[in-house]
Amino acid sequence: MSNFEQRANIKFCFKLNKSATETHKLLQEVYGDTAVTHKTVCKWFGKFRDGQESLNDDERSGRPSTSRNDDNIAAIKTIIRGNRRLTIREIAEETNLSFGSVQTILTEDLKMRRVSAKFVPRLLTLEQKETRVSMSAELFDRCVTDATFLPSIVTGDESWVYGYDPETKTQSSQWKTVSSPRPKKARQSRSLVKVMLLAFFDIEGMVHIEFLPRGTTVNAVFYVEVLKRLREAVRRKRPEKWRNGWLLHHDNAPSHTSLLVQQFMAGKNLAAVPHPPYSPDLAPCDFWLFPKLKMTLKGKRFETNEDIKSNTMDRLKLLKKEDFQTCFRQWQERWNKCVCAEGEYFEGD
Repeated sequence: MSNFEQRANIKFCFKLNKSATETHKLLQEVYGDTAVTHKTVCKWFGKFRDGQESLNDDERSGRPSTSRNDDNIAAIKTIIRGNRRLTIREIAEETNLSFGSVQTILTEDLKMRRVSAKFVPRLLTLEQKETRVSMSAELFDRCVTDATFLPSIVTGDESWVYGYDPETKTQSSQWKTVSSPRPKKARQSRSLVKVMLLAFFDIEGMVHIEFLPRGTTVNAVFYVEVLKRLREAVRRKRPEKWRNGWLLHHDNAPSHTSLLVQQFMAGKNLAAVPHPPYSPDLAPCDFWLFPKLKMTLKGKRFETNEDIKSNTMDRLKLLKKEDFQTCFRQWQERWNKCVCAEGEYFEGD
C-alpha cells in the first residue's frame, strides 16, 4: 500500500485530535507489517501542527528522479539473497529508499513475492538428497526395465487410528445465505482412545492387516512375528507371488531395520526394496493408504478400540483393485519426481 494513502489517514486522525500513538495503532490494524513506523507518524504530526497541508515529501536537493535504477535493483537483489526473511521496511531502511520503491523493485523488477515457508518432514542434508536421488533413480529404472518388479512388491507400515480425529476445514464447511450467521465450531483435539494399525498390501489389494495388542510396542521381536504372519498371508492369498518370489518394502524405522529383523529376512530369503531415510513421500502407506483411510474417519467418534478396529476394516474393504494399481503407478511417478527435484521434497498429486 502506498505511503501517500497512509499519510492521508494520518492527517485524518490528526484532524480528529487523535494522538500519534493512537494513530499508529490504527494504521497497524489496517496495514499490518506495511504500516509506517511510529517515528514517521510523529514526523507528520509535527508537519501538520506547523500548518503543512500537503502530503508530499519535502523537496531535497540532489535526490534522484527515480529510485528504480540498476544500482538499487542490484543492491536489493544482493540483500535478499543474504536474508530472504527481511521485510520490505527493513530493506527500505538499509538502502535508504522509500517503502514503495523497494516494493516495486521486488515485485516488478525482480519478479519476487513473499510466501510462507513450506512444511516438510525434515530439512535434508546434501548427502540425504543424493541418497534419495540415487535410490529413486535405481528403482524407477528397474520399473522401466522389469515389468515384474512392481507387482512383486508387498509394502507396509504401522500407524495410529484414533477414536476421534477432528474433521478438516473442508469437511466442516456448510452452505449459508448472505444474511445467515457464520457457523461456529469449537477447537477439538484427537481422542486418547486409539489403536495401532499394521497394514501390508501389493498392487492387487490388501495382503495382511492386524492391530497392535494393548500393552505391546512395535519392537524388533514383535515385528519379526508380524513378518511371520505376513509370509503366511502371502502364501495363502498370493500363491503365484509366493512361488515366484516377492519383495518387502517398509521404511527405515528401527524396528524394521534391526539386526534381528535382518537375520530373519536373510534366513527366509526375503529381500527388501531399498527406501531412502526421511522419505514418507516415497512410502505408499504414508502418501496414499493411511491418508485415504483416515480422511474417511475424520469427524466420526468411536468409543471403544473394537469400534475403531471394526470401522477401519470396513473402510479398507471398500478399496478396489484399481485403487491399489493407481497407488503403485503414483509410486513409480514419485521416484521420477524425486530425481527431477534433485532429492528435494516435491509437491504431491
